[in-house]
Amino acid sequence: MEPSTIQETLIKAVELQTQGDLDAASTLFHEVLKVDTHNAAALYSLSVIALNAGDSVKALQLSTRGIQFNPQFAPLRYIHTTILQNQAIELQNQGKPDAAAKLFHELLELDADNAIALYSLSLIAHNSGNSAEALKLSTHGTQSNPKFAPLWLIHGAILQAMGNKDEALLGFDAALEIQPETIDALLNSGALLRSMYRHHEALERFNKIIGIDPNNASALNNLGILLTEFKQSERAIEMFERLLKIKPDYDYALGLLFYEKMHVCDWSDFDAQVHKIVAEIRAGKRACKSLAFMSASDEASDHLLAAKLFAENYCPPKSQSLWQGERYRHDKIRLAYVSPDLREHPVGHLMAGIFEHHDKSKFELIAISLGIDDQSRLRARMLDAFDKFIDARDMTSDQIAKMMHDMEIDIAVDLGGYTSDTRTDVFSYRPVPVQVNYLGYPGTMGIDYIDYILADRHIIPPEHQQFYSEKVAYLPDTYLPTDSSVSISEHTPTRHECGLPETGVVFCSFSHDYKISPPLFDVWMRLLTQVPGSVLWLMSRGETSQHNLRKEAEFRGVDPSRLIFATRVPLVEDHLARYRQADLFLDTHPYNAHTTAADALMAGLPVVTYMGNSFPSRVAGSLLHAIGVPELATHSLSAYESLALRLAQNPTLLADYRARIAANKTTHALFDTKRFCFNLEAAYIAMWRAQQLGDVHDEIGSP
Repeated sequence: MEPSTIQETLIKAVELQTQGDLDAASTLFHEVLKVDTHNAAALYSLSVIALNAGDSVKALQLSTRGIQFNPQFAPLRYIHTTILQNQAIELQNQGKPDAAAKLFHELLELDADNAIALYSLSLIAHNSGNSAEALKLSTHGTQSNPKFAPLWLIHGAILQAMGNKDEALLGFDAALEIQPETIDALLNSGALLRSMYRHHEALERFNKIIGIDPNNASALNNLGILLTEFKQSERAIEMFERLLKIKPDYDYALGLLFYEKMHVCDWSDFDAQVHKIVAEIRAGKRACKSLAFMSASDEASDHLLAAKLFAENYCPPKSQSLWQGERYRHDKIRLAYVSPDLREHPVGHLMAGIFEHHDKSKFELIAISLGIDDQSRLRARMLDAFDKFIDARDMTSDQIAKMMHDMEIDIAVDLGGYTSDTRTDVFSYRPVPVQVNYLGYPGTMGIDYIDYILADRHIIPPEHQQFYSEKVAYLPDTYLPTDSSVSISEHTPTRHECGLPETGVVFCSFSHDYKISPPLFDVWMRLLTQVPGSVLWLMSRGETSQHNLRKEAEFRGVDPSRLIFATRVPLVEDHLARYRQADLFLDTHPYNAHTTAADALMAGLPVVTYMGNSFPSRVAGSLLHAIGVPELATHSLSAYESLALRLAQNPTLLADYRARIAANKTTHALFDTKRFCFNLEAAYIAMWRAQQLGDVHDEIGSP
């Protein structure tokens, strides 16, 4: 075929292609290739025909052949780039990142600044954990394609994962400047701002998403959680209700709604919600986070299920541990406490004295602080107590874990568990030989990389050990520490100053609102009815819960004015002094008072509790055993009510208990911080020795 004939054939083939007669056109293009095997126009057109027919494999073969021999032919470069890009995206969507990456790299050989390829390769590297490569690619991409929003989005996500929060926010903001309504950029930056404690700005971003897409489930969830932190419970409840209406099976939504309603004592549908939450947890569904679940269930077996469900999603173990069995030979045991609450916080108050009493000849004490520095006097005490105090809140979890491993820490104690602002995933890297769950979270964490849980024989009796993923390390008296250095104010406020009537029995319960359950409130109202002139003195966080509690009292035939609400006072010493004006502390169930019960006993106030079947429902009973009045711990709601009524109607008996508690403070274990610390250190030493012998599952303590 002569060149002129080739040209005529090509013109005819293109004409047929334009007319839609693709088979005839293909035949002619192939006729051309028989004579001119690398003809650019024919290979280009056949690539287009194959691509439009959905045969991307054939299209890629043809365009590859064409580009090899005609690298400067613009139409071929364009179609080859398009085919490569489409096939690579298809492979990526099919979950074949390696095959996709190969094609994206071929694409970059043709077009070094191709935005799609740089974005996708950045994403693939990011998802595979190759942060350095991901950042290199996304940086190249944003520099060469500064108006391509997806590249700024992935750039921000990579920087966020690397712990560069400020730069990550700049990346997300750049994406939003190009495309202001990019949902993913708003979601990611909202979550980032929340982690930077810039909650108002985070709230704005989630609100903007709802304005764009009122049914965006992630935004409703995040918005609801943020609103709980702002104590805007009514709006938070509205968000969770909307979320459940849109997506009834959204992870933890049912529990989030239940928990926030409990925080404002909104008990509408209480029984139905509890029944559904428990049933779904037993069915293996992520219906409720494990901490909130403690207000719904009093069964240790259910608590284990809830913790496992939460852990497998929130903090699964890493594929490889940082600690590889090394045996450290230090002069002292390196003991690290990891917590967001090394500040003015109940955990801080409980542990400050322990930190100060640790034997520095045996332990090197390290604090890894995950929370804010509140500049409080309690924080100052802790700064003085530790050998090393590391503010790690701006570090990523993997950075913290690597630091702990590099420091050759022997024992790491998680004081937070699944509570606010904690980093359980630090422990998922297994940075240290012995990892311990203690104090801040009252229950099992349901994960195998936490070796021990510290408890006592009252909180976890031997028959309950099966419901804990950790090995139980028993302390001899009680698991809850106290600070004997705290002095109660000598000044006792008058009843009038406390807002209390001048006469009558004062029942007291200063626990959080979410710990008050309807069955327990029924008991409290019956007590008020049976003890004329008595009042119930509560500590409530807001007007909504106060309104709801008064409404519930009235519904039960009790004058709402008999509920008295205490206000906050700045100093713990003054707060403790108020307890002197109460006659009897009524504990909550199924989530007991913990620190609050210890405070009441410190002030000499008798506590009545109902010891149930789970860790959080047995804490107050443990304290009563440790102060020498175990008979105040009952084992049913009816026994709880009966004992509280008998004490309220017998002032002499109440006075006897006050005297016993006051006397026992100096002779029993509960307020002996030095003794407690000695026992705690003995447990740590036993853990360390078991690890040195190669068996962290040796029993520690005696049940």
